[in-house]
Amino acid sequence: MTLPVEILIALLVWGTLVGIDLVSLPQMMIARPLVAGTIAGAILGDIPTGLKLGVIFELLQYDILPVGAVRYPEYGPATVAAVATAHASAGVLGLGLGALVGLVTGLIGGITINVLRRVNSRIVHAAAAALESGDPSALVRVHVGGLLRDAARAAIVTATGLFLAWLARPLLAGALTTRGATLLAVAAIAAALAAGAAGTLRLVGRGPNLAWFAAGLGGGLLVAWLR
Repeated sequence: MTLPVEILIALLVWGTLVGIDLVSLPQMMIARPLVAGTIAGAILGDIPTGLKLGVIFELLQYDILPVGAVRYPEYGPATVAAVATAHASAGVLGLGLGALVGLVTGLIGGITINVLRRVNSRIVHAAAAALESGDPSALVRVHVGGLLRDAARAAIVTATGLFLAWLARPLLAGALTTRGATLLAVAAIAAALAAGAAGTLRLVGRGPNLAWFAAGLGGGLLVAWLR
């Protein structure tokens, strides 16, 4: 994958913003893969690819709630890397390679979040005395430091994903047959649909809500088929 430097910088900046939006700042939902992927596609001049990968990773992230000490893959910057990968290869090959790079990048992002939590915990513990004394400068240092560390983490994850995107086509495209690329894309889509369905059923639960959900789903499919 060879992209102009200004496009790579724009993707890196966007991926960094997406990464810090998940937890730190400003939490305006740009970390959602559907948004991250669509904007990444717009940067590349390929919005349809951004939408496709955005939907796949949105479904994978659908049932993830980033609170407390929960561990989860980070699919925001991963979607940016996935779209960059898919943009370089047309058709099902791009979709499959994009999903693969995105999944790997998402796992790396999840690991960095856990590492950052431990680092922040140690820094807060070291500054505990100053914080308990009510020193405002200590609070500012800890807070701003946490934001900057998260920004650096998000930038590293995005850069790693873009590097994997650069490697994916020359290393994997030649090794995949058309059938293999198709199977890879189908597997990614099936996994996304399964994750989305499982998350929906967990949220809906059993009883009357499930019946109403089934009725709404059936009605929507009927309307779509009639159109």
